[in-house]
Amino acid sequence: MRPIWFTLGIFCMALGLIGVVLPLLPTVPFMLLAAFCFARSSERMHGWLVNHRVFGPAIEDWNRSGAISLTGKRAATASIAVVFSISVFMGLRPTILAIQAVTLGAVLIFIWTRPSY
Repeated sequence: MRPIWFTLGIFCMALGLIGVVLPLLPTVPFMLLAAFCFARSSERMHGWLVNHRVFGPAIEDWNRSGAISLTGKRAATASIAVVFSISVFMGLRPTILAIQAVTLGAVLIFIWTRPSY
């Protein structure tokens, strides 16, 4: 099972890194999944990710208390606003906009109901 967990960890980490530059793809949830996978497959990769200068604090906050930093919440909210605005300006069908609005609204509710540090 360790090779499978390791492969999933690499895949999640790659998606998280893509999410750094692609606003539609969330970074932190994929890094959390990668840390979860690495905890079951590679102490070295898990330690590296948990102690990473950029991703480590978010992982530690989540592991400790399910918290999302206020900066992270604001960044996620801004990204969601930008993505939805782009969809509106592109003139997507109202049905698609409604589905997107409900989904993104649910994400925002989840994010803002988590504790902050």
